Amino acid sequence: MSHTNPLPTVAGAAQVVPALRRKRLGALDVVLLLVAVATYFFADLYLALATSVLIMIIFALSLDLVQGYCGIETLGHAAFFGSGAYAAGLFALHVSPNPLLGLVAGAVVAAVVGLITGVVVLRVSGLTQIMLTLACATLLYEAGNVAKSITMGDDGLTGYTIAPVLGLFEFDIYGHTAYLYALAVLLVVYLFTQFLVNSPFGLTVQGIRENAMRMSLLGVRVGLRRLMLYTLAAAVAGVAGALSAQVNNIVALDTLSFTLSANVLVMLALGGTGRLYGAVLGAVVFMVLSDRIAAIDPTNWLAALGVLLIVVVRFAPDGLIGLVDRFAARFRRPREGVATSPQSTGAKATTTDKEVTP
Repeated sequence: MSHTNPLPTVAGAAQVVPALRRKRLGALDVVLLLVAVATYFFADLYLALATSVLIMIIFALSLDLVQGYCGIETLGHAAFFGSGAYAAGLFALHVSPNPLLGLVAGAVVAAVVGLITGVVVLRVSGLTQIMLTLACATLLYEAGNVAKSITMGDDGLTGYTIAPVLGLFEFDIYGHTAYLYALAVLLVVYLFTQFLVNSPFGLTVQGIRENAMRMSLLGVRVGLRRLMLYTLAAAVAGVAGALSAQVNNIVALDTLSFTLSANVLVMLALGGTGRLYGAVLGAVVFMVLSDRIAAIDPTNWLAALGVLLIVVVRFAPDGLIGLVDRFAARFRRPREGVATSPQSTGAKATTTDKEVTP
């Protein structure tokens, strides 16, 4: 009688279980959520800044998908942010003021832009790839500047209104609705990105980042997977842009600028790539410090941020989240040492003796 070999099933389960565990929300997720809720209740005067921080977190998460998890270098990620912003603004102006439909419109338009540009950008690598992403963003910037009858050029796209969220929560002058709306969108995007990077598709893309040739030899369609992730990341960036257009009631040409692309790169470098927590932490640190330092010294605030970036790159090359991990590991080691009982140590020693005894 032939027996089925259970090893493939066990190996498959061993690969799936860690991925499922990584999808679970941890203590740090709870802490971040509590901080966000506390900001709403105890920082009324800074809700506008806090809303901008939430939008930039979504934008940084989209860049982390591209650069941190797939290894695609880009200097033109603002192309997707600006595309989503203009799509949401034009949608509200000419089609419907519904904010949720506007988010969908921004995500779809940005995804289409990502799909079209990704076909060109992902055919090359290295410096050529970086310059192509910059060229695509620059072309969109110039197109937005020239098409003044549609985008209003340097004056910015205005004149549209946004309906109450779900028909119940109207945007107020104090920014309460805008903050809660942005926080809800961020939670949905964060859960989506967590699921994406821990799914079989996300794990495959991370394998492509580590060794594209080996993944190709295993039968993975490397080019298609990279293009799919690039398009999904563009859609997430489009959501951030659409959210910015809705809460600010204006879409400036700067949403397509190189400065915005550079800023989100700095956020990710500060927080750490390949870790969603790094995108969150980097965006918070960059936005808050930019606001506070600019308030103290409006002339030289960029120099202070430059010094901070140099210090982080020098002493924490894997970002602030890597620094947090190292500190957490130091506190974890003594606890693990205390948790190890003499009985378990003796058991290990006995097993070793049995193994070496002839």
